[in-house]
Amino acid sequence: MEWNEGKEHQAAPRRKRRFSLAAYGWLAASLMLLFVLSACSSSQTVFHTGSSGEESISTARVPWDYRIVEGTVGDLIGGDMTVLPDNELLPNDGNYATGDKIWTLQFMDAELTTDENQRNNIRLSSWQTIKSYKDEKSAQADLTNLKVIVKTDVELVGVYATTHKNETRRFAVIELPTGNRIKQPIDEKRYTAMEKEKTVDVVLEEVHDFADYDLAYAKFRGWAE
Repeated sequence: MEWNEGKEHQAAPRRKRRFSLAAYGWLAASLMLLFVLSACSSSQTVFHTGSSGEESISTARVPWDYRIVEGTVGDLIGGDMTVLPDNELLPNDGNYATGDKIWTLQFMDAELTTDENQRNNIRLSSWQTIKSYKDEKSAQADLTNLKVIVKTDVELVGVYATTHKNETRRFAVIELPTGNRIKQPIDEKRYTAMEKEKTVDVVLEEVHDFADYDLAYAKFRGWAE
C-alpha cells in the first residue's frame, strides 16, 4: 500500500504538467485570434467615413471676449471684497472702501471643436470677473490691448451661389489664421470680384488671453476695402 501510494503521488504531477501545456497552447491560440480581430476592427472609429480612413476632431479652449462692467464695493471680508450687484467676491487689491464705485474686467472663453472639414462648434463659458479698476479709463486701456483690430489677408477657399425659388444667395468661404474656416454671405459684386482670387483682405479682431498674451483667437469682423 505504501508503494502504491507513492506511485500515485508521482504520477499526479505528470498529468498536471500535460494539462498545463495544453492550456498554454489553447491560450496562445486565443490571444492570436483576438489580436487578428482587434487589428481588423481598429480601422473603424466613430469618425470613420468608409473611404478616407480615420478622421480626427480637435477641441481647444480659446479666449473669446471681454467686457467692462460698473459696480459698487459691498462688504469687506479680510483682504477680499464683494462687488454689487452680483455680490461677486474679488481681492481688494485697490484698497477700496464699502460703497466705492469701481469698474471690473470680465472675461469669457470658448470651447472650440473643429471637425475634419474645419467646421466649428462653439460652446461659450459664463462671464468671469478677473480684475478691478478705480476708473473706467484704466479699464478701457487694458481692454484695448486685449481686443486688437487688425487688417490682413487670408486664404479664400472659394465662393459659391445657391438658388431657391428664384432667389440667389452667394457666399465666400475663408480660412482664418487659427486654421478654422468660416462662411460669409456676399453680394453679387463681391462674388464676381472674388471668383478668381486666392486670398482676400479682411478685418479681424484678435482676442488675447489675459494670463498668456501670446495665446489669441482671431474673429472675423468684416471685409477690408
